[in-house]
Amino acid sequence: MSPLPAAAQGPRSFRAMQVDDLDRVMQVEVLAYSFPWSRGNFQDSLKSGYVAELLEASAELLLGYYVAMPGVDELHLLNITVVPDFQRCGQGRALLDRLEWQARQHAFSSIWLEVRASNTRARYLYGARGFVEQGVRRGYYPAGGLRREDAVVMKLDLSQEAAHAAG
Repeated sequence: MSPLPAAAQGPRSFRAMQVDDLDRVMQVEVLAYSFPWSRGNFQDSLKSGYVAELLEASAELLLGYYVAMPGVDELHLLNITVVPDFQRCGQGRALLDRLEWQARQHAFSSIWLEVRASNTRARYLYGARGFVEQGVRRGYYPAGGLRREDAVVMKLDLSQEAAHAAG
């Protein structure tokens, strides 16, 4: 196993994703996924006021990002991506920590997400963070050709955590 990239070990910061960031974001998106989001998906999310942040080691070095859609009482994670060179270095945990912080700042009672059934690493990470599987969306993701892959729906219940902390 190769050593962790130095940038993955140093200081990191979050900032709001802007339209000007989309060239860098799209470079990562197409590297990270067989079926990436389109530039239009990101533009529409930003235009709609979704929570979208970058995780950076510096102004020049992007580590990851996420996009989440606020609802009435919940936050729905739509996209979370770590730059492939910086995966398995704690960046995913940092992004999830920030997402949870954002949800708490806006008094959301839960965070929802879908994850490919085959993405065992992500499912393990979400489970370790307290997300619980709620069900399956059959044929949710494209999988090449005419095939589709199921999504596992997961939820982090922030209201129960608050109730346990208070009681």
